[in-house]
Amino acid sequence: MAQRIGLRELRQNASEIVREVEAGETFDVTVSGRLAARLVPAVRSRSHRFEAIADLWDGEADPTFFEDLDGAAAGTEVGNVSP
Repeated sequence: MAQRIGLRELRQNASEIVREVEAGETFDVTVSGRLAARLVPAVRSRSHRFEAIADLWDGEADPTFFEDLDGAAAGTEVGNVSP
């Protein structure tokens, strides 16, 4: 559950609160008692996820890829698959 903090507390402790958010905490920020914002950890960037699938490009390329691509662009049957 999110910790509820006021805007004044956020301003006074911004560095500490951001470190806690980076560590996985969530904060609801209020202004005059009303919910105004929610601080949540950022989603990892794509570059991190690429490392998990990078080995997909280790094998040999499909030798008929460009022929199939040209056939698909021309609207003709491609391999065993119709457009």
